[in-house]
This record gives sequence, structure tokens and C-alpha cells, in this order.
Amino acid sequence: MPKMKTKSSAKKRFRVRPGGTVKRGQAFKRHILTKKTTKNKRQLRGAVSVHETNMGSIAQMLPMAGL
Repeated sequence: MPKMKTKSSAKKRFRVRPGGTVKRGQAFKRHILTKKTTKNKRQLRGAVSVHETNMGSIAQMLPMAGL
């Protein structure tokens, strides 16, 4: 059997929390910030959890995470 490999893009973007949830960064906060409102940029701060409907694909990309 070949080795199971973790997707390199996924290991850079996601972190597994101790409770089993997965932390991700917010999108739409990198560039073209001048046309976005201050309220919008403020609400994009911080990290959020991955939705449970996407956990299956995250578990496939991170096989060693134990999800």
C-alpha cells in the first residue's frame, strides 16, 4: 500500500482543535480592501470553525488528523 499523504494546501489552511472541530481563516480579507466597508472588514477578523457539512472533505484532506 502507498503511504497516505496529507494535502499540503489543507495543512496550511486548517488546524484541528482539541474538541475535534477544525479552525479556518476568514476569506475576503487579503486584498481590495478599499472598497469594503469598515464594518465588513471588522467582522472578518479572527478565525471560525469549519461547517459540519464540509467536515467530510476536510477529513479526506487531513487523514492523519483523526477526524
